[in-house]
Amino acid sequence: MAKVKKRGNSYQIDYLDPHGKRVRLAFKKKKDALAELGKRVSLIAEKRYLDVKKDYKTTFKELLQKYEENYKNQASFINYKSFFLENFKTYFGKDTLLSNFRYVQLETYRNHLRNKFTRLGGLRKEATINREIACLHHMFRKAVEWDMMEQSPFGRGKSLLLKENNSRIRYLTEDEIKRLLQECHSSKRKHLYRIVVCALNTGMRKGEILNLRWNQIRNGFIYLDKTKTKARREIPVNDELAAVLKEIRKEEGLTSEYVFTYSRRAIDRVDRAFRGALTRAGILDFRFHDLRHTAASHLVMRGASLKDVQEILGHKTMTMTLRYAHLSEEHKKKAVNLLSGLTSSVKFDMSQNVTNAPSTKVTHLVTY
Repeated sequence: MAKVKKRGNSYQIDYLDPHGKRVRLAFKKKKDALAELGKRVSLIAEKRYLDVKKDYKTTFKELLQKYEENYKNQASFINYKSFFLENFKTYFGKDTLLSNFRYVQLETYRNHLRNKFTRLGGLRKEATINREIACLHHMFRKAVEWDMMEQSPFGRGKSLLLKENNSRIRYLTEDEIKRLLQECHSSKRKHLYRIVVCALNTGMRKGEILNLRWNQIRNGFIYLDKTKTKARREIPVNDELAAVLKEIRKEEGLTSEYVFTYSRRAIDRVDRAFRGALTRAGILDFRFHDLRHTAASHLVMRGASLKDVQEILGHKTMTMTLRYAHLSEEHKKKAVNLLSGLTSSVKFDMSQNVTNAPSTKVTHLVTY
């Protein structure tokens, strides 16, 4: 029997469709729930219910194809979404009807990712899992917008995103930097050494470095237009990086528009070479992205303002940059020491006779 019942802060409609399948949907307002239930009961009575229930006819494969068609030119699609779609197809099945998706399946898939090992044998990070779940959520939201289904299964439960720990800041000490660069250089992989030097002297992300073009470098600056935050960024080129770029230009000439041509041909080999250099240098718990943290940390420790670091790294808000604030404590102490002598220059005659001073009665003893 079709009915509306209150569930917590929402109102749920509950009825059987023409196939005898139980359908339950939640709405924030009771009037919306009553209106929707009335419409569906009328459609069932008029035998027109299945005409509007497109998710009873649309397969997951059709949604995957439609999503790829609309987003295949996105950088994020090329970099990782295309892999996510293959994962979805394998796990859920391409011939599954959209009407068969349930919230519990999505939650189970999220937990499946939490127990799935990476290529290196470790568990996946929360951020990695969230990225894949966010892609799946976006697909179902677009399915509703494209009239392929009436309601996303994600809307039937709480958010499936995990709480991320973004407080981790792993950076290299000056000694570790020296050891890493020595290993990169001695391994006869000049391309790796040059990429690491670029990362340490600019704080650029790996994708920004590997896609760097010569026409982005001019007047002593690197100009980045396609960034993670969609905001244009300008990074000064210091003397060390300028020397490396000059060396690359001399060797490569004008054979490619890209600066790091080798890296674009074999990104996986660059990643393996970087991990190998870390192992030989005895550096543990470190990722390529931590080179960005290293650049920011040493900027702060060498006296750069947090505002400078924010602009160089391209953080959209100061909140991300403030993670490095604790590294400037020693510099703050040195700054305060500049005030030494400001008050000691004032001299008092402590031998002055104070016996004639009016007597006072001490009523409270204050200690500090």
